[in-house]
Amino acid sequence: MQKFPNLKNPHHFLATLGGIGLFPLAPGTIGSIFGWVIFIILSHYINIIYATIFIVFLAIYVTHIATKDLLEKDQRSIVIDELAGIWVAMIPVIFIVSNQDERTFYAVLALVLFRAFDILKPYPISYVDKNLKNGFGIVLDDLIAGIFAGIITTLITIYLI
Repeated sequence: MQKFPNLKNPHHFLATLGGIGLFPLAPGTIGSIFGWVIFIILSHYINIIYATIFIVFLAIYVTHIATKDLLEKDQRSIVIDELAGIWVAMIPVIFIVSNQDERTFYAVLALVLFRAFDILKPYPISYVDKNLKNGFGIVLDDLIAGIFAGIITTLITIYLI
């Protein structure tokens, strides 16, 4: 079994988002913030829906390959799944808000709720996290957290703003 992560390995490099996952404190939160910032920047220039679909499939593939030989599949340093999850949580912002203040409110609330769901892991996130120990499962629990965060953020944004 090889040393993980080996940042010279392209799968490990991508899985850790270029080494961001090696941050000693809260690497999942750091990875989420990184993904959040990248989403905000890129959403002004590209079709973010297609990009999100691409990121989700890339995350599943990279995580599957990077963890193939690991005993502990969901390593703390793997944070590409957080990037995919926060992007899913952020997708509704392009449809439901019309001004910068609303976008800022949505973006911050989505990030906070995504991290809360990802850390607390309510059902069915906890079920997926415990029972699917492969690339798909590692990413799926973050996608579900992103969906929950996106739905709740959308409802709060619609009814409060």
